[in-house]
Amino acid sequence: MDISVIIPLYNEEESIPELYEWIARVMESNHFTYEVIFINDGSTDHSWQLIEQLAQKAEQVRGICFRRNYGKSPALYCGFKEAKGNVVITMDADLQDSPDEIPALFHMVMDEGYDLVSGYKQKRYDPISKTIPTKLFNATARKVSGIKNLHDFNCGLKAYRQEVVKNIEVYGEMHRYIPYLAKNAGFEKIGEKVVHHQARKYGESKFMGWNRFVNGYLDLLTLWFLSTFGKKPMHVFGFLGSIMFFIGFLAVVALGADKLWCLANGIPQRLITNSPWFYISLTTMLIGTQLFLAGFLGDLISRSSAGRNDYQISKTIRIV
Repeated sequence: MDISVIIPLYNEEESIPELYEWIARVMESNHFTYEVIFINDGSTDHSWQLIEQLAQKAEQVRGICFRRNYGKSPALYCGFKEAKGNVVITMDADLQDSPDEIPALFHMVMDEGYDLVSGYKQKRYDPISKTIPTKLFNATARKVSGIKNLHDFNCGLKAYRQEVVKNIEVYGEMHRYIPYLAKNAGFEKIGEKVVHHQARKYGESKFMGWNRFVNGYLDLLTLWFLSTFGKKPMHVFGFLGSIMFFIGFLAVVALGADKLWCLANGIPQRLITNSPWFYISLTTMLIGTQLFLAGFLGDLISRSSAGRNDYQISKTIRIV
């Protein structure tokens, strides 16, 4: 199979039929073999019923319906797991991503050898409350990830070689950082394509406001730490703990030596425990010990959450 199109959605009943017809038209005109996997992320409208109706008419339609709203990352995780195409395309369901971009994205992966191609919406039709946080977020993501050629990490329109989606784990809200996850997994050839961004035709965006900005930075910090120290948390906690313990130990030794010197020379000296430096040194040693133990325990439990990607699915269409 040439292409798998994965579409996470939440309350997009108005756009689903039009989007699928558009995708089918592009696929047939380019003679692609394909499948379209809709992941209904706990919609409260008639989105799932429309997907079921499409599946009755077209064998290319597959679907997953979550019992409740989990978010975009869980939806992509489940879609990636089921994808069969040589190239996997992700796009949003709100008609702001154009299916006409699919052929060019496909050829960039298959003919030009890219592992991942991310869309870049140079001209956006989003409100300022969304565009300003997006620009700041992307600038930081480029700096932290080292992927200098990407301008829009969070663009929903992306193309992947199948090996990429089968070897990365998207959880929580890490969909913003899929290029970074791919890079950490060893897929280095990451490209970008300027894509057409359309004004939203139906309803309102489900992802607005500055909370996306704050959460995005927290997720980026988490990913940076996991990619740097996730495999060996002892490397950071153990190192910091050892440094703090050593500084505290030297300070205690200095206090003790000063006390002994004063006693040897008959100089009146107050009790060590009356000195604030004694308690500062003791606290430093205790914190150092705790950090060291945190690193040791972190090494034992690192990345071992068995239920991290366990989601409740109520219905499926053509999912084995």
